[in-house]
Amino acid sequence: MLRHGLPTSLLILSLFVSGLDDPALAQEAAAVSQCQAIAQSLPSVTFARYSPDRSDASFRLAAAEDGVVRLTLLGHSTFHIETPGGISIATDYSGYHRPPRTPDVVTMNKAHSTHYTLTPGPEIKTVLHGWGEEGQPADHDVVVGDTYIRNVTTDIRSGYGAMEPDGNSIFIFEVAGLCIGHLGHLHHELDDSDYAEIGRLDVVMVPVDGGLTMGADSMGRVVNRLRSAIILPMHRPGPQVTRFLDMFGAGFDRRYSDSATITVSLRSLPSKPQIVVLQGM
Repeated sequence: MLRHGLPTSLLILSLFVSGLDDPALAQEAAAVSQCQAIAQSLPSVTFARYSPDRSDASFRLAAAEDGVVRLTLLGHSTFHIETPGGISIATDYSGYHRPPRTPDVVTMNKAHSTHYTLTPGPEIKTVLHGWGEEGQPADHDVVVGDTYIRNVTTDIRSGYGAMEPDGNSIFIFEVAGLCIGHLGHLHHELDDSDYAEIGRLDVVMVPVDGGLTMGADSMGRVVNRLRSAIILPMHRPGPQVTRFLDMFGAGFDRRYSDSATITVSLRSLPSKPQIVVLQGM
């Protein structure tokens, strides 16, 4: 992940890859996060199972600004993200809430079994765990098609109230000029270093559950600090959603959708933060 740095503002770096004998994998390609507020070093990223059009010698990481991303709430914390380049991503994937086609990428968090599975199936080519191995935090910098995916780790509660370091990941999807974040099973308020790593989020998926992740007040402070253009509640429907909405004043708009899907582009982002309650919440 990018962890330090110089301001990059809205920098978008196109990646040009040609002459790949094996298009499934290209090592040591450099990408600049367009979403991070601070970045001192370029990450190394892995191209994961992407087959570009052979008639084209190159492809772009950053799609045109008018590219449209579709986000569909499948249930609980699982969203289906469909990119302009045709990449399919399922967040906090447990195998229970499945998208209409096999996703190219799934992300997972292990706080509860409803957020991960250890047997996602071999047909899913890119599986990103929000937790690390052998005491090391998860560290993802992956480009799949037109999407750059990275993570910022946070801690989770474990047995007897203790905290397990780096057990959860906030996954960030950079596509079509947009910065889209999924907070996962966030158990604590973020600090300045977390916000610096996350950077700008145009769209954020927020667990709203009355305290299974964090209390409404704490989650409200995170949302206020992120100041995303579109806020999508997830996790648990019911009265806690109403309470969450009631926490925000005139600086936020609210909208109940009659669909589980929202389409987003850089050009269509509202100028005022908008909380959109999708069908199913």
